Amino acid sequence: MKIALASDHAGFALKEHLKGWLQGEHEITDFGTRSEAACDFSDFAHPAAVALAEHRVDRAILIDGAGYPSAIVANKVHGVYAAVCQDPVCARLAREHSDTNALCLGGKLIGPLLAEEIVRVWLTAQPLGGKYAARVAKVRELESQHLLARWQRVRETLTIEDLRRALLEGEDLVIGPHTRVTPSLRDLVNRL
Repeated sequence: MKIALASDHAGFALKEHLKGWLQGEHEITDFGTRSEAACDFSDFAHPAAVALAEHRVDRAILIDGAGYPSAIVANKVHGVYAAVCQDPVCARLAREHSDTNALCLGGKLIGPLLAEEIVRVWLTAQPLGGKYAARVAKVRELESQHLLARWQRVRETLTIEDLRRALLEGEDLVIGPHTRVTPSLRDLVNRL
């Protein structure tokens, strides 16, 4: 699994510990920080969250003093679902019930052995589906409604002309789970 790690100065020691612990089984991308010198958590949590949203990594583990600041930053990135976990039970529920893809830890609140167990549980737990999947889908629908710029709108219908204009003029195409694709565009895509 490809995992992004990021921390501020308060989470640096725990990040380094987890990096060493994870490296044998996982591909780790370390987004920093590189020391315990004072720094801003958002400078490291945000690039890691963007890598997750862009599917350059499969999961992200973000560590600051309490975990909450990094969770706030990560949850601002479309497609990132971050949870703060301070014990293995929370880690399991964060995956099983909420299908989180970013784990936030408090380097000042938990030690390395507890962190290892939290990460192990979080990496191995699977979403339960059923009613939990329906709830996660609702959250993702809300996200698609509220994380767009004010000038953007989700298209109700997508046509070949929309695609042509987007490609020629650099126009954004914002689609959602309920966007209808015209038959002619569907035929074009099927021929590719």
